[in-house]
Amino acid sequence: MKVFIGAILGVVLVAIIAITQAQNLMFTITPSPFGVEETAARIQANIQRLSGRGWKLSGLRDPSKAVSASGGNVLPVLLVEACSTKYSGPLLRADSTRIFSILMPCTITVFKNEDGKTYVGTMNAGLMGKLFGVSEVMDKVAADQKEFLTFDPNTPPPPLIKKRPGGGGGAGGIDTGGC
Repeated sequence: MKVFIGAILGVVLVAIIAITQAQNLMFTITPSPFGVEETAARIQANIQRLSGRGWKLSGLRDPSKAVSASGGNVLPVLLVEACSTKYSGPLLRADSTRIFSILMPCTITVFKNEDGKTYVGTMNAGLMGKLFGVSEVMDKVAADQKEFLTFDPNTPPPPLIKKRPGGGGGAGGIDTGGC
């Protein structure tokens, strides 16, 4: 009986740890030395520097504006969207991996917290790849994400590219490089 109760308690403890730590495993939050718009602009510039790996900016969204427009008041949030056909192509070709299109484009969030500091949030692409058996592609995405977040404070800030999401460049207008 003691072994059974011990096993049940062990399973419950592991479940509690998994639930409380899931956010820390699935997403990364990195402080930025810059404000929200400058951080987003620097990420955009870094993405453009990786165009040789197929990366293109897909859009820039401001969900905080929508909340403000409906009468709410939130701190600034910008969503920088990018996609690489070099990485998305292999995932979209196979029936077994096409579901990962839900993660396209790659979205990086830049936000301000109540402490007045700016933070960058990304999905842990490496872990997602391992969990779902697509680590060959997602490990490369994770490595590129690290480069997106490498900031040189000695370089002048680039302009923020206020590109509207184009939905993959289909019938909605100009092709903005989305996946």
